Amino acid sequence: MSVQIWTFIFVFLTFGLYVGIAIWSRAGSTSDFYVAGSGVPPLANGMATAADWMSAASFISMAGLISFLGRDGTFYLMGWTGGYVLLALLLAPYLRKFGKFTVPDFIGDRYYSKTARLIAVFCAISISFVYVCGQMQGAGIVFSRFLEVDITTGVIIGMAIVFFYAVMGGMKGITYTQVAQYCVLIFAFMVPAIFISILMTGIPIPQIGFGAQLTEAFGNGYLLDRLDGMSEELGFATYTEGQRSTQDVFFITAALMFGTAGLPHVIIRFFTVPNVRDARRSAGYALVFIAILYTTAPAVAAFARTNLINTVKTSSIRQYRNGFPKWESTNLIVFDEKMMMAASNMSANPEDNELEVNRDIMVLANPEIAGVS
Repeated sequence: MSVQIWTFIFVFLTFGLYVGIAIWSRAGSTSDFYVAGSGVPPLANGMATAADWMSAASFISMAGLISFLGRDGTFYLMGWTGGYVLLALLLAPYLRKFGKFTVPDFIGDRYYSKTARLIAVFCAISISFVYVCGQMQGAGIVFSRFLEVDITTGVIIGMAIVFFYAVMGGMKGITYTQVAQYCVLIFAFMVPAIFISILMTGIPIPQIGFGAQLTEAFGNGYLLDRLDGMSEELGFATYTEGQRSTQDVFFITAALMFGTAGLPHVIIRFFTVPNVRDARRSAGYALVFIAILYTTAPAVAAFARTNLINTVKTSSIRQYRNGFPKWESTNLIVFDEKMMMAASNMSANPEDNELEVNRDIMVLANPEIAGVS
Protein backbone atom coordinates (compact mmCIF):
# COMPACT_ATOMS: atom_id res chain seq x y z
CA MET A 1 0.00 0.00 0.00
CA SER A 2 1.09 3.57 -0.66
CA VAL A 3 2.21 6.00 2.05
CA GLN A 4 -0.99 7.99 1.55
CA ILE A 5 -3.16 4.93 2.21
CA TRP A 6 -1.24 4.21 5.41
CA THR A 7 -1.68 7.87 6.37
CA PHE A 8 -5.44 7.63 5.92
CA ILE A 9 -5.52 4.42 7.97
CA PHE A 10 -3.60 5.91 10.91
CA VAL A 11 -5.54 9.19 10.85
CA PHE A 12 -8.91 7.43 10.88
CA LEU A 13 -7.80 4.90 13.49
CA THR A 14 -6.63 7.73 15.73
CA PHE A 15 -9.86 9.67 15.52
CA GLY A 16 -11.83 6.45 15.72
CA LEU A 17 -10.05 5.84 19.03
CA TYR A 18 -11.04 9.31 20.26
CA VAL A 19 -14.68 8.86 19.29
CA GLY A 20 -14.76 5.32 20.75
CA ILE A 21 -13.41 6.54 24.10
CA ALA A 22 -15.94 9.38 24.12
CA ILE A 23 -18.80 6.91 23.61
CA TRP A 24 -17.41 4.51 26.23
CA SER A 25 -16.94 7.23 28.86
CA ARG A 26 -19.94 9.38 27.99
CA ALA A 27 -21.32 11.55 30.75
CA GLY A 28 -24.13 10.10 32.82
CA SER A 29 -24.72 13.06 35.11
CA THR A 30 -24.23 16.81 35.36
CA SER A 31 -21.15 16.24 37.53
CA ASP A 32 -19.68 13.89 34.89
CA PHE A 33 -20.30 16.45 32.18
CA TYR A 34 -18.68 19.41 33.91
CA VAL A 35 -15.96 17.93 36.17
CA ALA A 36 -15.85 14.21 35.23
CA GLY A 37 -17.46 13.36 38.55
CA SER A 38 -14.28 14.55 40.32
CA GLY A 39 -13.03 10.97 40.13
CA VAL A 40 -10.13 11.06 37.67
CA PRO A 41 -6.85 9.54 39.00
CA PRO A 42 -3.96 12.05 39.31
CA LEU A 43 -1.79 10.29 36.71
CA ALA A 44 -4.56 10.26 34.09
CA ASN A 45 -5.46 13.85 34.93
CA GLY A 46 -1.81 14.83 34.52
CA MET A 47 -1.72 13.30 31.04
CA ALA A 48 -5.00 14.99 30.12
CA THR A 49 -3.70 18.34 31.40
CA ALA A 50 -0.50 17.91 29.40
CA ALA A 51 -2.55 17.17 26.28
CA ASP A 52 -4.56 20.34 26.94
CA TRP A 53 -1.35 22.34 27.26
CA MET A 54 0.42 20.65 24.33
CA SER A 55 -2.21 21.53 21.77
CA ALA A 56 -1.58 22.79 18.25
CA ALA A 57 0.33 25.86 19.41
CA SER A 58 2.90 23.78 21.28
CA PHE A 59 2.93 20.74 19.02
CA ILE A 60 3.04 22.50 15.66
CA SER A 61 3.83 26.17 16.01
CA MET A 62 6.33 26.47 18.86
CA ALA A 63 9.20 24.60 17.21
CA GLY A 64 8.46 26.45 13.95
CA LEU A 65 8.65 29.81 15.71
CA ILE A 66 11.92 28.91 17.40
CA SER A 67 13.25 27.60 14.08
CA PHE A 68 12.63 30.94 12.35
CA LEU A 69 13.24 33.30 15.27
CA GLY A 70 16.17 31.51 16.88
CA ARG A 71 16.89 32.61 20.42
CA ASP A 72 14.10 35.19 20.29
CA GLY A 73 11.59 32.36 19.92
CA THR A 74 12.47 30.91 23.30
CA PHE A 75 10.23 33.34 25.15
CA TYR A 76 7.36 31.11 24.01
CA LEU A 77 8.98 28.28 25.92
CA MET A 78 9.49 30.44 28.99
CA GLY A 79 6.07 32.09 28.81
CA TRP A 80 3.99 28.96 28.31
CA THR A 81 5.96 26.92 30.84
CA GLY A 82 5.87 29.78 33.33
CA GLY A 83 2.15 30.17 32.75
CA TYR A 84 1.57 26.55 33.67
CA VAL A 85 3.67 26.85 36.83
CA LEU A 86 1.77 30.01 37.76
CA LEU A 87 -1.54 28.25 37.20
CA ALA A 88 -0.59 25.03 38.97
CA LEU A 89 1.02 26.56 42.05
CA LEU A 90 -0.63 29.92 42.65
CA LEU A 91 -4.07 29.82 41.05
CA ALA A 92 -5.83 26.49 40.55
CA PRO A 93 -5.39 24.95 44.04
CA TYR A 94 -6.81 28.08 45.68
CA LEU A 95 -9.75 28.16 43.28
CA ARG A 96 -10.38 24.56 44.27
CA LYS A 97 -10.26 25.42 47.98
CA PHE A 98 -12.55 28.40 47.43
CA GLY A 99 -15.06 26.14 45.70
CA LYS A 100 -15.26 28.06 42.42
CA PHE A 101 -14.81 26.56 38.96
CA THR A 102 -13.79 29.72 37.11
CA VAL A 103 -11.68 32.83 37.68
CA PRO A 104 -14.66 35.22 37.12
CA ASP A 105 -16.65 33.37 39.83
CA PHE A 106 -13.71 33.59 42.19
CA ILE A 107 -13.06 37.29 41.54
CA GLY A 108 -16.74 38.22 41.76
CA ASP A 109 -17.22 36.51 45.12
CA ARG A 110 -13.82 37.41 46.52
CA TYR A 111 -14.18 41.14 45.87
CA TYR A 112 -18.01 41.35 46.13
CA SER A 113 -18.12 43.12 42.77
CA LYS A 114 -20.17 42.42 39.67
CA THR A 115 -18.00 44.87 37.74
CA ALA A 116 -14.86 42.89 38.59
CA ARG A 117 -16.66 39.70 37.57
CA LEU A 118 -17.64 41.20 34.18
CA ILE A 119 -14.07 42.36 33.54
CA ALA A 120 -12.83 38.85 34.38
CA VAL A 121 -15.43 37.32 32.05
CA PHE A 122 -14.33 39.62 29.22
CA CYS A 123 -10.66 38.70 29.78
CA ALA A 124 -11.44 34.96 29.89
CA ILE A 125 -13.49 35.10 26.67
CA SER A 126 -10.83 37.17 24.89
CA ILE A 127 -8.04 34.79 25.91
CA SER A 128 -10.11 31.74 24.94
CA PHE A 129 -11.08 33.20 21.55
CA VAL A 130 -7.47 33.97 20.61
CA TYR A 131 -6.42 30.54 21.84
CA VAL A 132 -9.12 28.70 19.87
CA CYS A 133 -8.19 30.56 16.66
CA GLY A 134 -4.66 29.21 16.95
CA GLN A 135 -5.89 25.68 17.62
CA MET A 136 -8.20 25.73 14.62
CA GLN A 137 -5.39 26.97 12.39
CA GLY A 138 -3.31 24.04 13.61
CA ALA A 139 -6.12 21.58 12.91
CA GLY A 140 -6.52 22.99 9.42
CA ILE A 141 -2.80 22.60 8.69
CA VAL A 142 -2.72 18.98 9.88
CA PHE A 143 -5.78 17.92 7.92
CA SER A 144 -4.79 19.88 4.81
CA ARG A 145 -1.56 17.88 4.66
CA PHE A 146 -2.62 14.39 5.64
CA LEU A 147 -6.06 14.35 4.03
CA GLU A 148 -4.99 16.55 1.09
CA VAL A 149 -7.75 19.10 1.56
CA ASP A 150 -7.67 22.86 1.89
CA ILE A 151 -7.21 24.44 5.31
CA THR A 152 -10.85 25.58 5.61
CA THR A 153 -12.07 22.02 5.08
CA GLY A 154 -9.49 20.79 7.58
CA VAL A 155 -10.78 23.22 10.20
CA ILE A 156 -14.37 22.07 9.66
CA ILE A 157 -13.39 18.39 9.98
CA GLY A 158 -11.45 19.05 13.17
CA MET A 159 -14.28 21.09 14.71
CA ALA A 160 -16.83 18.39 13.87
CA ILE A 161 -14.81 15.65 15.56
CA VAL A 162 -14.09 17.71 18.67
CA PHE A 163 -17.75 18.79 18.87
CA PHE A 164 -18.91 15.18 18.72
CA TYR A 165 -16.80 13.79 21.54
CA ALA A 166 -17.10 16.94 23.67
CA VAL A 167 -20.92 16.91 23.56
CA MET A 168 -21.13 13.13 23.88
CA GLY A 169 -18.76 12.66 26.79
CA GLY A 170 -18.51 16.05 28.45
CA MET A 171 -15.48 16.51 30.70
CA LYS A 172 -15.43 12.81 31.52
CA GLY A 173 -15.18 11.80 27.88
CA ILE A 174 -12.74 14.58 27.05
CA THR A 175 -10.45 13.59 29.93
CA TYR A 176 -9.92 10.02 28.79
CA THR A 177 -9.84 11.08 25.15
CA GLN A 178 -7.01 13.44 26.03
CA VAL A 179 -5.07 10.69 27.77
CA ALA A 180 -5.05 8.87 24.43
CA GLN A 181 -4.36 12.17 22.66
CA TYR A 182 -1.27 12.76 24.77
CA CYS A 183 0.10 9.34 23.85
CA VAL A 184 -0.52 10.02 20.15
CA LEU A 185 0.95 13.54 20.29
CA ILE A 186 4.13 12.64 22.15
CA PHE A 187 4.71 9.61 19.92
CA ALA A 188 4.20 11.67 16.76
CA PHE A 189 6.53 14.41 18.03
CA MET A 190 9.31 12.29 19.51
CA VAL A 191 9.76 9.53 16.91
CA PRO A 192 10.80 11.85 14.03
CA ALA A 193 12.91 13.91 16.47
CA ILE A 194 14.78 10.80 17.62
CA PHE A 195 15.46 9.54 14.09
CA ILE A 196 16.56 12.96 12.83
CA SER A 197 18.85 13.33 15.85
CA ILE A 198 20.42 9.96 15.04
CA LEU A 199 20.78 10.95 11.38
CA MET A 200 22.42 14.30 12.14
CA THR A 201 24.42 13.64 15.31
CA GLY A 202 24.40 9.90 15.90
CA ILE A 203 22.70 10.49 19.28
CA PRO A 204 19.16 9.12 19.85
CA ILE A 205 18.24 11.70 22.52
CA PRO A 206 17.29 14.99 20.80
CA GLN A 207 17.94 17.08 23.91
CA ILE A 208 21.57 15.89 23.90
CA GLY A 209 21.88 15.96 20.11
CA PHE A 210 20.91 19.66 20.28
CA GLY A 211 24.31 20.42 21.80
CA ALA A 212 26.31 17.69 20.07
CA GLN A 213 28.59 17.54 17.06
CA LEU A 214 27.15 16.87 13.62
CA THR A 215 28.09 13.84 11.59
CA GLU A 216 30.42 14.20 8.62
CA ALA A 217 27.49 14.22 6.19
CA PHE A 218 26.27 17.46 7.79
CA GLY A 219 29.62 19.22 7.89
CA ASN A 220 30.96 18.19 11.31
CA GLY A 221 31.25 20.83 14.06
CA TYR A 222 28.66 21.54 16.72
CA LEU A 223 25.07 21.89 15.55
CA LEU A 224 24.51 25.43 16.84
CA ASP A 225 27.90 26.66 15.57
CA ARG A 226 27.11 25.23 12.16
CA LEU A 227 23.65 26.81 12.20
CA ASP A 228 25.07 30.22 13.17
CA GLY A 229 27.57 30.05 10.31
CA MET A 230 24.99 29.04 7.71
CA SER A 231 22.60 31.76 8.87
CA GLU A 232 25.30 34.42 8.52
CA GLU A 233 26.25 33.15 5.06
CA LEU A 234 22.67 33.72 3.91
CA GLY A 235 22.58 37.21 5.44
CA PHE A 236 20.44 36.34 8.47
CA ALA A 237 21.21 37.12 12.10
CA THR A 238 23.00 34.37 13.98
CA TYR A 239 20.62 31.76 15.35
CA THR A 240 21.88 31.88 18.95
CA GLU A 241 21.90 35.66 19.37
CA GLY A 242 18.64 37.38 20.16
CA GLN A 243 17.61 40.61 18.45
CA ARG A 244 15.07 41.70 21.06
CA SER A 245 15.90 43.73 24.14
CA THR A 246 15.70 42.26 27.64
CA GLN A 247 12.69 44.50 28.27
CA ASP A 248 10.83 43.07 25.26
CA VAL A 249 11.58 39.51 26.31
CA PHE A 250 10.41 40.20 29.86
CA PHE A 251 7.07 41.72 28.87
CA ILE A 252 6.31 39.19 26.13
CA THR A 253 7.10 36.33 28.51
CA ALA A 254 4.90 37.91 31.21
CA ALA A 255 2.02 38.36 28.76
CA LEU A 256 2.25 34.72 27.72
CA MET A 257 2.40 33.59 31.34
CA PHE A 258 -0.64 35.53 32.51
CA GLY A 259 -2.59 34.74 29.34
CA THR A 260 -2.08 30.99 29.45
CA ALA A 261 -2.58 30.85 33.23
CA GLY A 262 -6.13 32.09 32.68
CA LEU A 263 -7.22 29.41 30.19
CA PRO A 264 -10.55 28.06 31.56
CA HIS A 265 -10.25 24.59 30.03
CA VAL A 266 -6.98 24.01 31.89
CA ILE A 267 -8.17 25.47 35.20
CA ILE A 268 -11.14 23.10 35.25
CA ARG A 269 -8.71 20.16 35.14
CA PHE A 270 -7.95 20.74 38.81
CA PHE A 271 -11.60 20.02 39.67
CA THR A 272 -11.71 16.62 37.96
CA VAL A 273 -9.67 14.90 40.72
CA PRO A 274 -11.07 13.89 44.13
CA ASN A 275 -9.25 16.44 46.34
CA VAL A 276 -6.70 19.26 46.50
CA ARG A 277 -3.84 16.86 47.22
CA ASP A 278 -4.57 14.94 44.05
CA ALA A 279 -4.83 18.23 42.17
CA ARG A 280 -1.27 19.08 43.20
CA ARG A 281 -0.05 15.60 42.29
CA SER A 282 -1.66 15.78 38.86
CA ALA A 283 -0.03 19.18 38.34
CA GLY A 284 3.37 17.59 39.02
CA TYR A 285 2.69 14.73 36.61
CA ALA A 286 1.54 17.18 33.96
CA LEU A 287 4.71 19.24 34.31
CA VAL A 288 6.84 16.14 33.67
CA PHE A 289 4.75 15.14 30.65
CA ILE A 290 4.87 18.68 29.25
CA ALA A 291 8.63 18.88 29.79
CA ILE A 292 9.20 15.93 27.45
CA LEU A 293 7.89 17.96 24.51
CA TYR A 294 9.09 21.38 25.63
CA THR A 295 12.69 20.27 26.10
CA THR A 296 12.63 18.57 22.69
CA ALA A 297 11.16 21.52 20.76
CA PRO A 298 14.41 23.59 20.59
CA ALA A 299 16.25 20.57 19.18
CA VAL A 300 13.53 19.94 16.59
CA ALA A 301 13.67 23.64 15.63
CA ALA A 302 17.45 23.57 15.15
CA PHE A 303 17.33 20.30 13.18
CA ALA A 304 14.59 21.67 10.92
CA ARG A 305 16.37 24.95 10.20
CA THR A 306 19.70 23.23 9.52
CA ASN A 307 18.10 20.79 7.08
CA LEU A 308 16.11 23.54 5.38
CA ILE A 309 19.18 25.76 4.87
CA ASN A 310 21.17 22.80 3.58
CA THR A 311 18.35 22.10 1.16
CA VAL A 312 18.12 25.69 -0.07
CA LYS A 313 21.89 26.13 -0.42
CA THR A 314 22.42 23.08 -2.60
CA SER A 315 20.86 21.60 -5.69
CA SER A 316 19.37 18.86 -3.50
CA ILE A 317 16.26 21.07 -3.43
CA ARG A 318 15.42 19.25 -6.67
CA GLN A 319 15.30 15.81 -5.11
CA TYR A 320 13.40 17.00 -2.04
CA ARG A 321 10.87 18.89 -4.12
CA ASN A 322 9.37 15.55 -5.12
CA GLY A 323 7.97 15.40 -1.59
CA PHE A 324 6.72 18.99 -1.64
CA PRO A 325 3.72 18.93 -4.03
CA LYS A 326 1.32 17.90 -1.25
CA TRP A 327 2.56 20.83 0.81
CA GLU A 328 2.61 23.14 -2.21
CA SER A 329 -1.05 22.36 -2.87
CA THR A 330 -1.85 23.92 0.52
CA ASN A 331 0.21 27.04 -0.34
CA LEU A 332 2.16 26.53 2.88
CA ILE A 333 5.33 25.82 0.91
CA VAL A 334 5.88 27.87 -2.23
CA PHE A 335 8.74 26.99 -4.60
CA ASP A 336 9.28 29.71 -7.17
CA GLU A 337 11.73 29.38 -10.05
CA LYS A 338 12.51 32.99 -10.85
CA MET A 339 14.61 32.38 -13.94
CA MET A 340 12.55 31.76 -17.04
CA MET A 341 13.58 28.87 -19.28
CA ALA A 342 14.92 30.23 -22.56
CA ALA A 343 15.17 26.81 -24.11
CA SER A 344 14.06 23.32 -23.28
CA ASN A 345 17.60 22.19 -22.55
CA MET A 346 18.21 25.02 -20.04
CA SER A 347 17.67 24.28 -16.35
CA ALA A 348 17.22 26.81 -13.61
CA ASN A 349 20.13 27.67 -11.37
CA PRO A 350 19.33 26.65 -7.77
CA GLU A 351 20.57 30.06 -6.62
CA ASP A 352 17.77 31.69 -8.62
CA ASN A 353 15.09 29.72 -6.78
CA GLU A 354 13.05 31.05 -3.91
CA LEU A 355 11.47 28.87 -1.25
CA GLU A 356 8.81 30.32 1.03
CA VAL A 357 7.89 28.18 4.02
CA ASN A 358 5.06 28.77 6.48
CA ARG A 359 6.66 28.39 9.91
CA ASP A 360 3.66 26.44 11.22
CA ILE A 361 4.54 23.42 9.08
CA MET A 362 8.15 22.99 10.17
CA VAL A 363 7.39 20.16 12.60
CA LEU A 364 5.20 18.25 10.16
CA ALA A 365 7.46 18.82 7.15
CA ASN A 366 10.68 18.23 9.07
CA PRO A 367 10.93 14.47 8.30
CA GLU A 368 10.42 15.13 4.58
CA ILE A 369 12.97 17.95 4.53
CA ALA A 370 15.45 15.75 6.40
CA GLY A 371 14.80 12.84 4.04
CA VAL A 372 13.71 10.34 6.70
CA SER A 373 10.03 10.05 5.77
